Amino acid sequence: MSTRPIRTNRRTVYDELRRRVIGLDFGPGAPLSENELAAELGVSRTPVREALIMLAQDGLVQVFPKVGSFVSRVDAQRVSDAQFLREAVELASLDDIPADPDPEVVKELRENLAQQELAADDLDQFFVLDEQFHHGLLRLAHHEGTWQSVVAAKAHLDRARRLGLHDRSLHDFIVQHTQVLDALLTGGAEEARPLMRAHLRAVFDDIERLRARSPELFAPSVGQPTRRNIAVWE
Repeated sequence: MSTRPIRTNRRTVYDELRRRVIGLDFGPGAPLSENELAAELGVSRTPVREALIMLAQDGLVQVFPKVGSFVSRVDAQRVSDAQFLREAVELASLDDIPADPDPEVVKELRENLAQQELAADDLDQFFVLDEQFHHGLLRLAHHEGTWQSVVAAKAHLDRARRLGLHDRSLHDFIVQHTQVLDALLTGGAEEARPLMRAHLRAVFDDIERLRARSPELFAPSVGQPTRRNIAVWE
């Protein structure tokens, strides 16, 4: 008998739960029931349990024997580490953008900015467009292949970013994107670099603001949590 369905289920369940954790469908501190998840996803408890173990290895879930599994609270150090990696890649790529950048990619970036304006009231759609914009800048530098590594490394960063986007004007980020692209096309990497750095580091201000408002989202992961839901925002 082939074991392929089990492997497929485990990976599929992992990908789906990871998406929900990063997308804040499951907020920081939320309990995760193996039985409920298995029933909802139409699988047995085994792939759910295995997926939760994989997520625990990613630092996105905490599993407490005889207590249960919970979404990890946002770890500021993990966010900082992920942002460091992302900043290193994206800033370095600016130096490799040619003097005459690919006009087709530039056109796509301009169209992306226009779509961001239309999605300014839709956080999920804006987040997708934001990802596409940064990926597009890497394409402009012929380093698009690095994007998957960046995505894999920034799960904790993306949770913090999404939390921050809920009480900030998305238009601020659209302006920053536009400034980065304009500076890059008119003055090259030297002019774009400080703008990009400030843009990428804005998440740290968001974290401090959110920590002051909702400290339970960033509480140190010590001890065994109680089985209760935590509101991500009011």
